Amino acid sequence: MQNVKYEHLTDLQRRALDEADQVSKNAYNPYSHFYVGACLVSADGQLISGANFENAAYGSTICAERSAVLRANAMGVRRFRSIAIITRGENFETTEVTGPCGSCRQVLYEISQISGYDLQVVLSTTKKDKIVVATIGELLPLAFGPIDLGIEISKY
Repeated sequence: MQNVKYEHLTDLQRRALDEADQVSKNAYNPYSHFYVGACLVSADGQLISGANFENAAYGSTICAERSAVLRANAMGVRRFRSIAIITRGENFETTEVTGPCGSCRQVLYEISQISGYDLQVVLSTTKKDKIVVATIGELLPLAFGPIDLGIEISKY
C-alpha cells in the first residue's frame, strides 16, 4: 500500500479516477447521502464505471464497486487491471480515503482471480489530495476464492 500524488498516477489511473468522480454524481443515495463512484480498468484498457444505488431494504443496496462489476459482466468483460474509487458526502468532502466494504472486497478478489492478476485498487478523497494505491490482496489478506474450491475459472 502506498500514498501517491494524483500527478504521479498513470494516465489510465487518472482517467479512471476522474470517471469514478464523474459517475459518483449519479449515485442514488436517499438514506446515507454518501456518493461513491468506481471505475474498473479492463485488461484491454476499457473504463467501466458504476455508482452506488441504495434501497429501503438496506441489504439490497448495491455499492459502486459491485455496480461497476455487474455492468462489466453484462458487457461480457471479466478481466481487469485495476479499479478507482472516490467518495464524498452530500454536505462534505472526504478528508481520508474510503476503502471498499467487505462484500465488495470479496467480489473484487473474485475478479482478481478471474483476471489472474492482483487487482490494483486506487482510493481517493474527494479533492484527490490523498490517494492510496493498494492491491486487493493487501485489502483482503488470506482471502478465499474460486481457486480455493478447485474451480477452473478460466472456463467462465
